[in-house]
Amino acid sequence: GVKSPGRAVEKATRSYGQDFSHITDLCRQSIYFDSVADVARCLRAIGSDPEVVVVRVKNRLDPQVDSTVSAGFRNVLVNLRVVTSETLEIGVETHVCEVQLILKAMARIKNDEGHRRYIAFRNLRGE
Repeated sequence: GVKSPGRAVEKATRSYGQDFSHITDLCRQSIYFDSVADVARCLRAIGSDPEVVVVRVKNRLDPQVDSTVSAGFRNVLVNLRVVTSETLEIGVETHVCEVQLILKAMARIKNDEGHRRYIAFRNLRGE
């Protein structure tokens, strides 16, 4: 999906001092998995793809990560660029996308009500 313009402006203003170059999830997609092992296999596949440049991995599945920052939600976020002859030709090879790797068990709680609560939580934090 694509982040709404309103949310992009809100995020750039609240989190990045109106510097839109820091927003790396305008274009994003989620992939759902049955197990952590499946998430790990996907990470290896992404990392070994010669047409993908991994920019950042945020592993919220790591027990060392403070889940209170994400209202208890855990996933793995991969920011990446796709560099192919097609992306080079149209000039989008530097565009950073986000792939969210989510356990199905966690996704079940990320329903409409859960997401509304997260938005309220994020707004209270000013993010």
